[in-house]
Amino acid sequence: MPAKAFVLIETEVGRTKDVVAALQAQKVKEIKSVDLVTGPYDVIAVVEHDDFNAVGSLVTERIHPIPGIKRTVTCLSIRVS
Repeated sequence: MPAKAFVLIETEVGRTKDVVAALQAQKVKEIKSVDLVTGPYDVIAVVEHDDFNAVGSLVTERIHPIPGIKRTVTCLSIRVS
């Protein structure tokens, strides 16, 4: 079962649309959705990958380098059986 995470993204002022466009342009199959939101964060990306380590690598290698991202918080989804 794949690991799922919600990546909460805070952007630099005026860069939110650029960040969303960059995330969508990557066409990374593990990024399931990218949404603009209100509140303390500007964007939420839903990510699914093989395991939690792969999620971490995706966030640090593909999301963090995007210009305009100020900081991220990754919330791992925990499934209760």
